[in-house]
Amino acid sequence: MSMRTNFQIGLRGRSYDLSQEYRVLGIVNVTPDSFSDGGKFLRVRDAIRHARKLIDDGADILDIGGESTRPGSKPVEASEELQRVLPVIESIRAHSDIPISIDTQKALVAEEAINAGADMVNDVSALQSDPLMSVIIAKRNVPVVLMHMKGTPETMQNKPEYADVVEEVGSFFRERIAFCGAHGILQVILDPGIGFGKSVEDNLALLRGLRMFRDLGRPVMVGTSRKSFLGLLTGTPVAERLSATIASNIVAYQNGASILRVHDVREMKLALHIVDALRQKSQGDAHAF
Repeated sequence: MSMRTNFQIGLRGRSYDLSQEYRVLGIVNVTPDSFSDGGKFLRVRDAIRHARKLIDDGADILDIGGESTRPGSKPVEASEELQRVLPVIESIRAHSDIPISIDTQKALVAEEAINAGADMVNDVSALQSDPLMSVIIAKRNVPVVLMHMKGTPETMQNKPEYADVVEEVGSFFRERIAFCGAHGILQVILDPGIGFGKSVEDNLALLRGLRMFRDLGRPVMVGTSRKSFLGLLTGTPVAERLSATIASNIVAYQNGASILRVHDVREMKLALHIVDALRQKSQGDAHAF
């Protein structure tokens, strides 16, 4: 099936060609139980302070989330989610023009966040959790991240199995892109859902196969930051996975990812700067990577 290519994403009045540009998305978890930094930024003032640090560190986009989606996590009420994220979004918007993504599966949260100044929706259910989400995305004409997840956060790591994980995720994306087209949703970003219902080998296969998803004609976002598969590969706890995170994201970038979702923005941008410098220096060199 041939698919129309659309790598143009509009954020805060600017158009980004994500076939040519990359963006680093900084994570702000306003939650008590996220796997890496749960509780650290639950207080609004701490989340705002962290968001400002990520901006200073060079984040291109901020991803604000008020509900943990770590393995085994349970959903929270929309009212609680809004209480966590809206003051943070409003404060950021009062001081910065940085694009903001709202990480939510709930249409009500998405709409209120957009009203408060968010520019993009990151939906780990790929518009399947809340039937009103597609209506909101189409009405507000904002970009949406569609993530692949097998099951729910509560169940996704209960022995996930695939015959061919890259093909299965690709088939899922083709169906979701068609769904978005039928519902008037034009700006779509694909996230293969590293760690969301996948084994270590599944995650590695997805990182190797990212080009297949990019070939579907939409930009790809990848989130490997500090995740458990990196710990299983390296034997390191969450706090010691920066090097593994950078390595996995460089591979993702080289394999076609346009947006990298990370906790450590400054370190990631420095690493990408070197990759880009080497690419430019090596243009025309048959041995360039």
